Formats: sequence, structure tokens, C-alpha cells
Amino acid sequence: MEFDSILILTILVVIGALAFDFINGFHDTANAIATSVSTKALTPRKAILLAAVMNFVGAMTFTGVAKTITKDIVDPFTLQNGSVVILAALIAAIAWNLITWYYGIPSSSSHAIIGSIAGAAIAAAGFEALHYSGFLKIIYGLLLSPILAFAVGFVFYHAIKRIFKNANLTKTNNNFRKVQVLTAAFQAYSHGTNDAQKAMGIITMALIANGYTDSTDIQLWVQVSCALAMGLGTSVGGWKIIKTVGGKIMKIRPVNGVSADLTGASVILGASVLGIPVSTTHVITSSILGVGASHRLRGVKWGTAKTMLITWCITLPISATLAALSYFVLILFF
Repeated sequence: MEFDSILILTILVVIGALAFDFINGFHDTANAIATSVSTKALTPRKAILLAAVMNFVGAMTFTGVAKTITKDIVDPFTLQNGSVVILAALIAAIAWNLITWYYGIPSSSSHAIIGSIAGAAIAAAGFEALHYSGFLKIIYGLLLSPILAFAVGFVFYHAIKRIFKNANLTKTNNNFRKVQVLTAAFQAYSHGTNDAQKAMGIITMALIANGYTDSTDIQLWVQVSCALAMGLGTSVGGWKIIKTVGGKIMKIRPVNGVSADLTGASVILGASVLGIPVSTTHVITSSILGVGASHRLRGVKWGTAKTMLITWCITLPISATLAALSYFVLILFF
């Protein structure tokens, strides 16, 4: 491959990764602010501004997840046609994110990009291209984190109910509405600590594959640019998904919102500290489901939850297939 082609591919990957981060921002805005908007703790405009700022701050705090994406799915140092693989993965993940955003389905950007990287790598070099131990660790994190969020949300809200069982309902909800401003900020911050790092890892993969760096450490310009892209994307907002997460799962009151926000943010932040990429969509939606089930089992709209579950299950294989197809097309030109 000629030098010019390598440089062009690297530039395309950087642009694609930042576009993915931007789309991830408006695709996942609902995760951070849907509960606070639905309870009127924050106006939509203020909620989005808060989420954008805290997403940026969160993205600048950690790099462990980025390093996991860089080295644990495939080996960027030996990956065959590495830049083409990464570009194909980005095209597939962006396409799936836009499709699910258009239909208002809160699917997982994390599933999309991880499935896409795996699919494109397999298309390039077969199944031996995968780092099975690292890949399985990521898959376990993606699968177990929503289960943990559901369980913690259920238990946490049950404890809240017992503590405030004799309190005045109106006064309690008004107080929790004020607290929800802080929990929404915490949720947006945790989102930034995990989701923004995935694009950082992808850019670093490309830099390694094309010989621009020999380290998995995340360069400052990569971290800042991805944090900005995530923050700007968040500022655009994703109203279709906000409507789904904020109202189509259960009727959310401030006390429910605080419980769900704290649960989701804690699980996501814990994963970020451990360097484990998780789906913020899965975690936050599962925390709402857990809180809803604890509040009143029949009050949860399980039909919406079923639709989300189906989307979650098909995202990995569909994104992997789209990435493989994208790779076969791109390899004709590069």
C-alpha cells in the first residue's frame, strides 16, 4: 500500500471515529437525561446542555476503556489490512446507529462498534484474527452489566421505599426533583467515561496499524477531539429515544428517576474504572426496568422492553455482517 493511501485511510478513520462519537452523543443523549426531562426536573434545553458538558468532562477523565478497545478485540500490531478493517467497522456501526435512531430504538452503540470490529476483522483474516480472551471479557461485561443494573435498581428503590414510606408524597417528590439535577449530571459524566473512549480506542488502533505510534497509550489530541465530538453530539439531542426511554418503559416520578440515575451511573462508572466497555443504553434502561419492577411490576410496559431486548440481541450479528460487507467493498479500492 502506498504512503498516500495509508495517510488517506488514517484520515478517513479519524473522521469516521469522530463522526461515530458525535452520533453516539446524540444517539445516547436520552440515556443521561430522559428521566430528568420526563419528571420536569430539568427543561430539555438545560438537560442537554448539562449532559453535553458532563459528557466532555467524563471523557477527559479515564482512558482504560479506550485501551481495552485498542488491544483486546484484535491485535492492531498484526491485523491484516488494519485501516480498512477499522474503516469498515466504523461505517457499519454508524449505519446501524442511524437506523435505530431513526426508528427511536435505544440500541447499543457499544454492541454496534464491537460487533463491527469483530465482523470486519473476521472478513479480513478469519476467526483467528480475534483475541478470544479479551473479546469474551468484553462480551461478558456487555451481558452482565444490564443484569447487575436491573438487580441494583430493584434493591435500591426497594430500600428508598422503606426509608420514605411515611413521608409526604408531594414534598418527597419535590425534593427528589431537585436532587435529580445532580444525579442527571452524574449519569452524563459516567456516560462520558465509558462511551467516548470507544472512539479513542479506534483511532489509536488505526495509528498503530499504520505505524504512526507503537504504544496503546491514548494521545492527548485523540482524547480531546473525541471528548469534543461526544459533547457536541450530545448537544444536538436525540428526541426520539428520549421519548422511548423517558416514557414508554414506565411512568417515571422524581424518586424513580433518582434511583435509576444513581444505579445506572454507578454501574457504568465502576466499569470505566475497571476498563470494561459496557453499553450505557443497556445499563440505564435496565436500571429503569429494575426500579419500575420494584415500584410496581404491572406498571412496567414490558412490550417496549421486549422490543429493546430483541434489538439488543440482533445488534452484534447485524453490525458484524454489515462490517464484513463493508470490508469486502472497501478492499476493492484500497
